[in-house]
Amino acid sequence: MLTAAQSKLHPLTTMRYLVADIFSKCVEPREIDIQNGRIVAMRPAVGEVDAGILIPGLIDAHVHIESSMLPPSEFARVAVRHGTVGTVSDPHEIANVLGVAGVDFMLADAKRRTFQFCFGCPSCVPATAFESSGATIHAEEVAVILRRADIHYLSEMMNWSGVLHGDAQVLAKIAAAKALGKPVDGHAPQLMGADAAKYFAAGISTDHECVTLEEARGKARLGVKILIREGSAARGFEALWPILLEYPHLCMFCTDDIHPDMLLNGHINVLLARAVERGVNVFDALRCATMNPIEHYNIGSGLLRVGDRADMVLVHNLQEFRVMKTWIAGELVASDGQATFERLAVETPNRFRTATFTANDFCVATTAHEQVQVRVIVPHDGDLVTSEALESLTVRNGMIELSTSDPRDIAFLAVINRYVNAPPSMAFIRGLGLGDKAIAASVAHDSHNVVVAAGTRQALAKAVNAVFQARGGLVLIHGERTWMLPLPIAGLMSDQPAEDVGANYETMTREVGVAFHAPFMTLSFLALLPIPALKLSDLGLFDAREFCFTNLQFDTEK
Repeated sequence: MLTAAQSKLHPLTTMRYLVADIFSKCVEPREIDIQNGRIVAMRPAVGEVDAGILIPGLIDAHVHIESSMLPPSEFARVAVRHGTVGTVSDPHEIANVLGVAGVDFMLADAKRRTFQFCFGCPSCVPATAFESSGATIHAEEVAVILRRADIHYLSEMMNWSGVLHGDAQVLAKIAAAKALGKPVDGHAPQLMGADAAKYFAAGISTDHECVTLEEARGKARLGVKILIREGSAARGFEALWPILLEYPHLCMFCTDDIHPDMLLNGHINVLLARAVERGVNVFDALRCATMNPIEHYNIGSGLLRVGDRADMVLVHNLQEFRVMKTWIAGELVASDGQATFERLAVETPNRFRTATFTANDFCVATTAHEQVQVRVIVPHDGDLVTSEALESLTVRNGMIELSTSDPRDIAFLAVINRYVNAPPSMAFIRGLGLGDKAIAASVAHDSHNVVVAAGTRQALAKAVNAVFQARGGLVLIHGERTWMLPLPIAGLMSDQPAEDVGANYETMTREVGVAFHAPFMTLSFLALLPIPALKLSDLGLFDAREFCFTNLQFDTEK
């Protein structure tokens, strides 16, 4: 019971709204009493109620905050505008750069906000043994991190091969989470049949990497929680939404990786609207955005019941889910499209070596004469999965040469170790549509070395030098012009306001002018080795289907 002094500090607040009850699956007028951040009473409302419909606060069930290029405190300032009150957040990106210190940075910055950040312990730092990261987190360290009260689960186990082949380190990490009763997130792209059954039987309970409806159905039949992902580069909603009609109790919504321009325009509320538009029952859709992640990850967010924390969103209707107001723990955190709190200054921890490159550093030597057949990476818009093509390229003076006027649209691709001195790793890519432009970034999943694509070696060098000089960022080179979005926080995030970051990013994306929705996001995933088919790390060209390095020059393979 509250003392008189406490009651004075935390007065009772009463609201009168139409309430969407996801348990009874109805909308009813109710009076809600809120005190000390919780709903203390709820009863039918008699007479008129205020405009709008109250729904529980929304949860992004899997997101790397770093991919928004905003620190947690700034991410929250944008997300609450769209009714998001919490995220299931994997600090895997910054952990690959700064190790445990990066995880600590994210947790400390997050605690400065009234927002439900549910952080996990990164399971794969580095993501594979076939790349160079800035840190390594072994199973012993994972066990220690998982015991922390502010770590809620083991983040996505990307090393599916290690699970299937009984890797001792991988299994020890999973065992540490299971011993504590904490969920283990999955990452199993295109894994089906007996392999999928073995992978999830190890204690892994979710997957956000389904590409086809058939794949999602197969995993759902195993009892796996299916996260429907709609991010800046990976867009699976259109392919997967019918699973909501069949397994609403197993589904959640997530963005995984979302750039600032997309986040500024909407978040999980957009997926709710799309689901309802396609005929999904509104309460099933709401369940996927609220109750399912809250219960699976044991998040403290409320569901509009007596005793729950008062995490609530007022929307205009249950079709468009346009947000009018957002409350977290009874505190109004957003109203009329704006957060009620100001931006916070943030520290800028980083790790970046000093280096300067010339065009000669990006030569690809060959013993072939006149022509050589090479493996070429082919990306696809809206998909992290790439294809492989074989192309015949010109050889001059023992070097493979390209022409920006070649109608096949083949460009150089390079990944450069940003942590220690090492030569660039080279490959070729088809279909980016860069022409004589170059794009480069220090965001290169998952080890976050520097990735660059360009039609000429001169442009490669110029773009890479700009990234190294800034100690991280996104760069676009076109002739004598250079566009730059600095990312001083670990080479992943900006210390500037979200609106400025989003506008800068949007300008650069427009200037790139390629057919891809998110060219910089697409570029960053060309280094993500666990996703098929062909990718490039700082150590070489990688075939994710066989989970091993492969030869760049097909003619040289014996």
